[in-house]
Amino acid sequence: MKVEQISIFIENKSGRLAEVTQVLGEAGVNIRALSLADTSDFGILRLIVDKTDLAKSTLKERGFTVNKTEVIAVEVPDRPLGLAGILQVLDRSQVNVEYMYAFVERCGENAVIIFRFDNTENAIRVLTENGIKVLKGDQVYSM
Repeated sequence: MKVEQISIFIENKSGRLAEVTQVLGEAGVNIRALSLADTSDFGILRLIVDKTDLAKSTLKERGFTVNKTEVIAVEVPDRPLGLAGILQVLDRSQVNVEYMYAFVERCGENAVIIFRFDNTENAIRVLTENGIKVLKGDQVYSM
């Protein structure tokens, strides 16, 4: 039920984001979801890709600093209060959301949101016990 995410640390200067996407594209890696957070000096680009290990090794070969972490993909009702309901379930169980971002595809009538939690196993348990669908990695990579 976990999804592998890669995080790339990039200098906050023109062309670096384009370089990352070019390197991945030339390696045949498809980006499925992304989030970019920046400061004045550097950015953290978080990606869900279809070939995580290839993406990580290719970027490292090109001099990028890359880490792999586990996140969770959750089906969220695509309607007003859909996300709020899930966040309330997590809050009642004192599960902390470190960050989240949207996925590029929908799953039927639902949106897909990528979450990073402070306690991944507990978050999976809370979500599934409350009838909230957590997607498997292979489902996410092939959407």
